[in-house]
Amino acid sequence: MDRYELRRLDYSLSDDHVDLQNAYKQFFKTHCPIETVRAAEPSGFDKNLWERLCAMGATTMALPESTGGDGATLVDLTLVAEEIGRSLAPVPWIDHVCAARLLGRLGALDADTAGVADGEQLAGIDARFDAAPGPRLIPTGSIADHIVVRDGDEVVRLTFGTRPAKVDNLGRLPMAWVDPSTADTRTVIAQGPEALANYELALDEWRLLTAAALVGLVEETMTIAAEFAKTRYTLGVPISTLQAISHPLANMAITVQGGRNLARRAAWFLDNEPGERGELAPSAFVFMAEEAAKAATMAVHIQGGLGVSAEAAATAYLVRARGWPLAAGDPGATAKRVAEIVTARESAAAAV
Repeated sequence: MDRYELRRLDYSLSDDHVDLQNAYKQFFKTHCPIETVRAAEPSGFDKNLWERLCAMGATTMALPESTGGDGATLVDLTLVAEEIGRSLAPVPWIDHVCAARLLGRLGALDADTAGVADGEQLAGIDARFDAAPGPRLIPTGSIADHIVVRDGDEVVRLTFGTRPAKVDNLGRLPMAWVDPSTADTRTVIAQGPEALANYELALDEWRLLTAAALVGLVEETMTIAAEFAKTRYTLGVPISTLQAISHPLANMAITVQGGRNLARRAAWFLDNEPGERGELAPSAFVFMAEEAAKAATMAVHIQGGLGVSAEAAATAYLVRARGWPLAAGDPGATAKRVAEIVTARESAAAAV
C-alpha cells in the first residue's frame, strides 16, 4: 500500500504537524486566559488578540501560494481550530479564513480586498446551507469589513460604511443581522453553478473547522471536569472513582478522539479527493455539535453548584458548545445535507 492510499485511513500527525499544534497551543495559553475570554464577551472580539494571531501567520497560512499565502493543508488548519476551541479564543479566525479561501478560489482577492490575506481587513461569510433571500444572521456581521453571501445564483461581497449592530447570542459571537439590500457596496464576484459549488465548499470548510474547534473545546472541558473530580472526595474517596463520574469522563475522551479522527479524515478528503466523501465534513460538524453540548453539560454537572455559577470556566465552555454550532443556523439542515449526499451516491451506485 503506497503512502497516498495509507493516508486515507491514517490520522497520525507528522513532526511538522506537532510543532504547528504546539506553537498555537502555547500562543493561546499565553495570550488567551479565561479572563481575556470574559473581557471580550460584550463585543465578541478581542482586537489585540486578533492582531497577535495574524502576526503569527494564522491567516496567510490558510491561503494557497498562488494567492500569496503559505499553502497550509486543511489538516494543518484543523490543528489551529482545535486550539481556538480549547481556549475559547474571541477571534473570528474560522469565518475569516473560510471567506478568504473562497475569495481566493473565485479570483476576488484584489485591490479592494488587499488587507484580507494578512487579516488587516476582516472577512465574514453566511455559513447557512439553507440561506434565504433578505436579512440573515452573520456570525461576524458586527466586525467584518467584507461579508460574502450567496444571493440567488450569485456570490456577492458586501461592505457597510456603518457596521450592523451586534445582537446578543449564546455563543458570545460578534453576530449581527445583515441585509444585502442595505449594503453600501454590493459586488458580484461570481455567479452560476461553479460559483455556488465553490461557496458550498467554503461552507463545508467552515463546518469542518468548527467541528475541530469543538473537539478542542470538549477536550478542555474534560480536563476541567477531571481535575475537579480528582480533588473532591465523598465517603473518603475521590468522586472520580465513582461510575457516575468516571464513565461520563470516559465518554468525553471517546468523543474527543472520535471527533478528531473524523475531522482529520474529512480534511484529508476535502484537500485530496473533494468529490469522493463529501459527507465527512458535515458529518463531523453534526457529530461534534451534538456531543460537545452533552460533554459540556456533564462537565457542569460534575462540578455541581460551582459549575453552574456564572464565574465558572465550565459555564463559559457550555454556552459556546451550544452556541457556536447555531451560527450556521439549524444543525438539522447540515444533517439533511449528509443524508442527501449519501443517498445520491448510493442511488448512483445502484444504477450502474
